[in-house]
Order: sequence, then C-alpha cells, then structure tokens
Amino acid sequence: MAEGGANRLIVGVSGASGAVYGLRVLDACADMGVESHLVASKSAVQTLAQETGLAMADLNAKASVVHRQADIGAAIASGSFPTLGMIVAPCSVRTMSEIATGVTSTLLTRAADVTLKERRPLVLMVRETPFHLGHLRTMVRLAEMGAIIAPPLPAFYAKPQTIAELVDQSVGRALDLFGLSWSPVKRWGEDMGPIVGEEA
Repeated sequence: MAEGGANRLIVGVSGASGAVYGLRVLDACADMGVESHLVASKSAVQTLAQETGLAMADLNAKASVVHRQADIGAAIASGSFPTLGMIVAPCSVRTMSEIATGVTSTLLTRAADVTLKERRPLVLMVRETPFHLGHLRTMVRLAEMGAIIAPPLPAFYAKPQTIAELVDQSVGRALDLFGLSWSPVKRWGEDMGPIVGEEA
C-alpha cells in the first residue's frame, strides 16, 4: 500500500487500440473499492467511440475522479499526492515514447513521470505490433527507469470463452502488479493446473 494508506490508482487511457482495457480497469477499481483517478488523452475519445460506441462521458462515469488532460496543476501531477501507482491502459507508442524522454506535455505523461520519480509502480499496457527496434529500445529505457511493460497478451491457459474473459485476464494480471487481486482472474494452481498423473 502507498504511503499514508492511500488506496488510489491513477488510470491513464491513451488513444491506442484497446479502449476496453481502460474501461475494465476502472470497473475493477470500483469492484475492489479502489479510488480511481482518470486522465485520458484527446485521441482516446475517438478510439473509445470507434471501438465501443461509448462517449467520453461514459468512461468518466466509471472513475472516482476525472482529471482534464490539460490540467497540469491536478493532484496527480504532484509526488506529494499518495497513490498506489499508475496504469496506462491502453498505452500508445507515442505516450510511451513521451514518458521515456521525461519531456512531458500533458497531464497523462506528467503523472507517469511523477510516478516514476516517486518510485511507485508504473504499468504500461503497450499496444502495437510488430515492434521495430526503436520501440524496443524505448521499452528497455523505460524498464531501466523502473516502469513495467505489460502488453495485454492473451492467457490461453485460462481457457477463455469470450473476448471479455481475455480482456479481464489481462487487466487482472496487470492489477496484480499493484498488489490488487481482482476476482475474475483465473490463477494457475488455484483455478486450474495440470491434470494429476498427466505427463508434462
């Protein structure tokens, strides 16, 4: 738990494909009683509408607190505001690259920079494929700075039956990195595992 007993998570939503990940992170926070502080990029609005048919108001309604992208004086722009950390879901290559430079131009990337400097978990659900060498080098740089690169990859061992189950497994595993356990996650050795007596 963050200093001061804070039970807050900053949730960044960029314009990368995968707006549903941001939606479900906010749903998970509500389920677990975690105070969510949302900041979304301008391009996230377009992606949200195209992929889900939802408006920004629908995304905002899921958050405990909503911060405007241009509000660089928001609480989440200061390291003195205690949080569990920050997740960017989904995280575009542009957002990832800006965070890596430390030259932040929006509240989303400023909050991420603050999270890093305060040595709090910063989880980036990067959405892009295939990666070129520049992308990979940027990820290495971020990992060296303390960020966690967590692309939302499907976990087929969980035997998902729907896209929603695939999404929830990825979201839940990302939230594990903050010490948050969300009930939809299926866990190896608990909810599933090898058949007893079966050869590996």
